[in-house]
Amino acid sequence: MQQPWISAVAFLAVAVLIALSLVALSAFLRVRSRNPVPTTGETYECGEEPDGIAWVQFHPRYYVIALIFVLFDVEAVFLLPWALNIEPLGLWAIVEMTLFLGVLLLGWLYALRKGALRWQ
Repeated sequence: MQQPWISAVAFLAVAVLIALSLVALSAFLRVRSRNPVPTTGETYECGEEPDGIAWVQFHPRYYVIALIFVLFDVEAVFLLPWALNIEPLGLWAIVEMTLFLGVLLLGWLYALRKGALRWQ
């Protein structure tokens, strides 16, 4: 009987080998454009002419919204495997996940109370 880690190592070795061979092949073939386009270095805005420079400062509220999105995205990553294996884990897993979701809920309520999620 084959050990489970052997197949994982073999899969990883094949994946790394394919990735490295593709990088080596592209470097060997040196696929390049014969007629360089002068607009290659310009900012692309969905086919429209760029309006101003691309390096503008964003308000910090955008970063706060992005961080909260990442927070709840990570929550979903932890919640899905737990939900799929709830029966064998038992009551202790339900208590632990309730605590986890409670801490996240407290953070969300704190952000709401501070007005971090209010769009102005």
